Amino acid sequence: MQGTKQFKVDIAGTDLVIETGLLAQQAAGAVTVSYGDTTVFTAVTNTDTPREGIDFFPLQCEYREKFYAAGRFPGGFFKREARPSSKEILTARMCDRPIRPLFPDGYYNDVQVNSTLIQSDGTREGDFLAVNAASAALHISEIPFMGPIGCVRIGRVDGEWVINPTHEQKAKSDIDLLYAGLRGKFLMMEGSASEISDEDFIAALKRAHEEVEKIIDLQIEMRRALGKPDKVIVDVPQPQDKMDFIRKEGGEALAAALLIKGKLERQGKVSAIKEDLLKKVSEKWPEIDAVGFVHLFDALEIETVRRNVLVHGKRIDGRAQHEIRPLSAQVGVLPRLHGSAIFSRGETQSFATVTLGTKKDAQELDSVTGGDLSKRFMLHYNFPPYCTGEVGRLGSTGRREIGHGALAERSLAEVLPDDFPYSIRVVSEIMGSNGSSSMASICNGCLALMDAGVPLKRTVAGISIGLFTNDDQSQKVLVTDILGAEDHCGDMDFKVGGTRKGITGFQVDLKLRGLTWDLVEGAVKAAHDARLKIIDFMETVIPAPRAELNPYVPRMKTITIKAEKIGAVIGKGGETIKALCATTGAQIDIDEDKALNIGLVTVYATSPEMMERAIKEINKLTAEAEIGKIYEATVTAIKDFGAFAEILPGLEGLVHISEFSDKFLKSMDGVCKVGDKIMVKCIDIDEQRGRIKLSRKAAMAELDAKA
Repeated sequence: MQGTKQFKVDIAGTDLVIETGLLAQQAAGAVTVSYGDTTVFTAVTNTDTPREGIDFFPLQCEYREKFYAAGRFPGGFFKREARPSSKEILTARMCDRPIRPLFPDGYYNDVQVNSTLIQSDGTREGDFLAVNAASAALHISEIPFMGPIGCVRIGRVDGEWVINPTHEQKAKSDIDLLYAGLRGKFLMMEGSASEISDEDFIAALKRAHEEVEKIIDLQIEMRRALGKPDKVIVDVPQPQDKMDFIRKEGGEALAAALLIKGKLERQGKVSAIKEDLLKKVSEKWPEIDAVGFVHLFDALEIETVRRNVLVHGKRIDGRAQHEIRPLSAQVGVLPRLHGSAIFSRGETQSFATVTLGTKKDAQELDSVTGGDLSKRFMLHYNFPPYCTGEVGRLGSTGRREIGHGALAERSLAEVLPDDFPYSIRVVSEIMGSNGSSSMASICNGCLALMDAGVPLKRTVAGISIGLFTNDDQSQKVLVTDILGAEDHCGDMDFKVGGTRKGITGFQVDLKLRGLTWDLVEGAVKAAHDARLKIIDFMETVIPAPRAELNPYVPRMKTITIKAEKIGAVIGKGGETIKALCATTGAQIDIDEDKALNIGLVTVYATSPEMMERAIKEINKLTAEAEIGKIYEATVTAIKDFGAFAEILPGLEGLVHISEFSDKFLKSMDGVCKVGDKIMVKCIDIDEQRGRIKLSRKAAMAELDAKA
């Protein structure tokens, strides 16, 4: 296209194409990135100066999927894309995490990254393209971004690594890993695996990195081809004289306060030191406002925590390098819930519940890019303000809550039974938070599922590994089970969930600009060791899933019917099945097996009586006439030659005038009327014509003989 400059590189046999110069020319940087016929457009913009009073880096990443990308209309009344879906939010978070650490310290201008899926061939997701597009748009802009980065998805099918697998290949893969990296360094990962070994997991990361470096080289080539010089970016450190002053006035007190074990007590002491230092700094430098002081104090707190670990070997709460905080748990907390558990690791606490439902309770997915259209396992994570002892606004589900819930969900989904007939919803309510509540949700979600009697393949636990380094990274210390303050002051939050057999879920947040492979391997090993210790503890609470489902879980029974009888059970507009559910109290699902030409009717009921009543009614609707059987029938029509009568719901037969009485009848006048109940016997069935012959005369004779 005119005005477009195109750059491409072969990634696993398909060209990854970056184009720029045509769209959004007023943006600081804009590109489209395509792989096959799937295309993501990204535009980046920034402000010239920071907002007044800003004390953090305001990076905003957005991702939207347009239905026109797949030649479809959006669902719903308005026929327009509205609030972002969970999938879009998760993709936006995937874009945010690898680029956020690559902006210079001291840069507080607003930066907005807007990505849109504008074309989809339905074979792959657009998430890995969005990460590459965000990097490329930032790299060709003059925004101070220390990239570029590259991103691919990797799977493994039949023992072979597959780069950017299709949906069909993903379904067969034992790992689904989205990986992003810098040149020579690990940067971000997210995904799930079918209990993959540590060695294979690291091999997947390194194989993905090979392709990532090709994408990085392409972006470097692109910027140079556009006639732009290589970027020179430096961090803006805090003023040395002011840092020296607050170190002298409060450094020792802060170092001691940060070793207090109790979170609230520690926070109270740190806040008091902070207030005292603010007064002293304000007296000496009146021009420093509250925001400027926040930056100074934050820098002091971070360097103090790091010095305590790196120089003195002391973590905030006094634990050893790989020591896990005290664990406690209980299951069956609320007996009427289908499953429930409480899990605590130090001051982090989760209350988890399980609800088992029918197939109709599955979540329907309206996906632009294809893939699964529904899911029967959901894990929802809630983080109310009281879990940190704070007052806050209760509103709609936050992005962090969606992200943490998705990570825990992926980690547990891998051990669910393949043929479990129920839809499953796990809810993790965070009751206390001081680090890695998402990992607590994995542990507690597993306990609650076991309490509900869901036959999990193995016990799953999650743990987070942190990292502390000095300025030149000559000192590097990995730590297990990080606190919230260690997360804030450290370099990494490396989350891994899994079983004794292998890894099931993972996610990494970095503040450091990339990890060397020795640190990645060390973090994976530390997570493995900690995971086994937590599983040992969990299995002292409940060693295996309960043998029986909770009594309050709907029981399930499946019966087969002829395919042509499905309509009789459903009824016109669903009237019959709705009435059945209303009168029996049961939930009824129907699936058709076209290969066997049968209907599978699944009944969910909370009591044996309810189950029996529902199945009895279904049998009535699907039963067929039997020669020689007597029925109580309802007259539905009267003709000169006899009367039609319904012997079963929707099933009628003819009582010929000669079969109505043992006496001769000249006509049907006055013999019966529509709606009358009569006893009839089935005397013949014409299979070819579908006609049923009934006899009132034969029925009365047989009944009289029995009497």
